[in-house]
Amino acid sequence: MKPFPLLLLSTAILLMAVLLSLGIGRYPVTPGAALSFLVSGETLDPHLQTVLFRIRLPRIIAAIGAGGALALAGAAYQGMFRNPMVSPDILGVSSGAGFGAALAILLALPVAGVQASAFAGGLAAVLLAVAISLSVKKENNSTLVLVLSGIIISALFSALIALVKFTADPENRLPAITFWLMGSLADIRMQELPAVLLLVLAGSLAVILSGWKLNVLSFGEDEAKTLGIPTTRLRMLVITAATLITASVIALCGLVGWIGLVVPHIARMLGGPDHRLQLPLSFLLGGSALLLFDTIARTISASEIPIGIITALAGAPFFIAILKLKAKQSW
Repeated sequence: MKPFPLLLLSTAILLMAVLLSLGIGRYPVTPGAALSFLVSGETLDPHLQTVLFRIRLPRIIAAIGAGGALALAGAAYQGMFRNPMVSPDILGVSSGAGFGAALAILLALPVAGVQASAFAGGLAAVLLAVAISLSVKKENNSTLVLVLSGIIISALFSALIALVKFTADPENRLPAITFWLMGSLADIRMQELPAVLLLVLAGSLAVILSGWKLNVLSFGEDEAKTLGIPTTRLRMLVITAATLITASVIALCGLVGWIGLVVPHIARMLGGPDHRLQLPLSFLLGGSALLLFDTIARTISASEIPIGIITALAGAPFFIAILKLKAKQSW
């Protein structure tokens, strides 16, 4: 399929997912009633405004932004490292953000403090990974050293999370830490979204505008340098932008796995390897996927299921299918 129709179809799927999510829940709303109220601002139902504007619409916006950002970051990392097994947490941002949030919850900080601590922890983890890779001699494989540094930092912060959980009060703090680490959009409020969405927008634009450079980099680092692409600067730009949007998302809704790993594969299968198409397509598909999963998480049972569980249950079987499909092909 050509790029424009494919993006148009993906946008239509996202809009359908929005209408579905607006209407489904313990307080059902028909799509016509939701659209009429959003357009006119008038309704005979006294509860409709509360349901839509205070509960569902903030979750929908957050799900689209978070899912799109994670998928975009995953696609950018997979293109930069030329490895389809890479995900947004390859440099330790998830474990760093998890430690920051766990420490804030242990110290009984308010919600804003937990989010700020998670954001700072994610940035700190990636900075440490980059610093370790830069301290290694230049004759080594810089990409491999960077990935290994990320693995080291991820393991370190995972151990710190375990230490915080070990010292936490098992009656109060430990359940809160455990629930946060599983990811959720249940407590999203509209006033929390502008700052996060601004960071996501800035990072996403930087990554999308670098799509053609990622295309050149896919031919190899020597070829990219020959064509005038500053590969080191490009890597730092992608890492900075992807870390910014990933840390922002994790600070908002906790740890949400698999979206950044699986969705870029779907975008690549549908749109091909061109990052100028793959990156925005990943954002649209990632937003639709997380919105669908969040709708399932809040409606499938009487008590809401953490969204990280839903994404893992859905992502693992799909990735197994991809592995079987690619088993006889070159990655």
